[in-house]
Order: sequence, then structure tokens, then C-alpha cells
Amino acid sequence: MTYSAPARAGTRRTRATVLAALVVVGTTLIGVLGWQSTTSSFSTATSPVDFFRGEHSGALGEADGVVPDGVTVFDDVPAVGNLEPALLGALRRAATDAADDGVELYVNSGWRSPAYQEHLLEEAVAEYGSEEEAARWVAGPETSAHVSGDAVDIGPADATAWLSEHGADYGLCQIYGNEPWHYELRPDAALEGCPPMYADPSQDPRMQQ
Repeated sequence: MTYSAPARAGTRRTRATVLAALVVVGTTLIGVLGWQSTTSSFSTATSPVDFFRGEHSGALGEADGVVPDGVTVFDDVPAVGNLEPALLGALRRAATDAADDGVELYVNSGWRSPAYQEHLLEEAVAEYGSEEEAARWVAGPETSAHVSGDAVDIGPADATAWLSEHGADYGLCQIYGNEPWHYELRPDAALEGCPPMYADPSQDPRMQQ
């Protein structure tokens, strides 16, 4: 009887330790599953630029090319309005025909200011851990086709699927194999088809200037 109370206390401590361990394990699993879900969505549905701009736009705004949610190729925001006229015209013609198939072309990113592009590049370096890896996704402001108004990132997945099938008819071509959302104008594509894609932006000779 002398030792029964300490034994009960030891049992309570053991149970508390087990419960604490289970909480830690459960929290860790939730965190891992949440990260996997985020990275899965990031790789299949959302461009890296769209991922970065949603969290880290800071003082940058629409005037720099930040795109509000739900913007289409017909909306009058700087990211759309500052695109090269020929590219914008092709996008709107394509969007009109895509709508007949029940598909709407949304703009995840279009024209960007140099400051915005530099910000995105810095975020990519922080995300990927090196300038070399970041260059596979985000160009610098001196070479980016977004800064010049010659590129647009389109979503969602059904829109990029529609463009992959019909985009060449409007001169709209996917340029990079790792970026199914990134389209630029290639006027000869209607007759000759889109040119071969680069694996990623780091392989594009324009990025080496």
C-alpha cells in the first residue's frame, strides 16, 4: 500500500507522455499532408508566379501588373491592357471561340512592371534555393516577355487544354514544356504550327541576353 500512490502517478505520467507524443505525431502528419496538397496544386494547377503573387505582392499593385482574381482577357486592367495589341487581339479571338465550347480564358499573369518581375524573381530564388533553379521558372526583368507585354499566363486547366489544341490557329503557342500556362504570339503558327518548345525558360536563348 505504501507504493500504490507513486505507481498511480507513474501510470498517469506514462499516459500523459504517450498522449503528448500522439499529438506531436498527429500534428506532424497534418503538416506534411498539407504541404503535399499545396505542392500538388502548385505543380498541376497554378503557375509559380501566381503562387508567389498571392502571398508576397507587398506594396505592388494592379499598376505593376498584379492580377485580381477572376480577370479575363476582356478585362481592362494593366496586366491585360498593356499586352502587345497583336497578342491581346489573338487572345480575345481565341477566348470568343473558346466560350462557344464552354471554356473561359482567365489571366493569371500578363504584362508586369520591371519592379514586379524583379520581386517575383527574388521570391523564386528564396523558394527554390538558387538563382539557377529559379531561372527555370522566372526570368529577370531585362529578358522577361511579360515585362515587354509579349507573354500571358492563362488558366484554369481546361483553358490551357483548349489552347494546347486550338491555340496555334490564333498564333498562340506554349513556349516552355514546364509551363503549360505560358503563351506567346507566333503569327506563323496558323500555317506552320507552333515551334518546338524549350524545356524551361533557362533553355531559351532570349534569356541569355
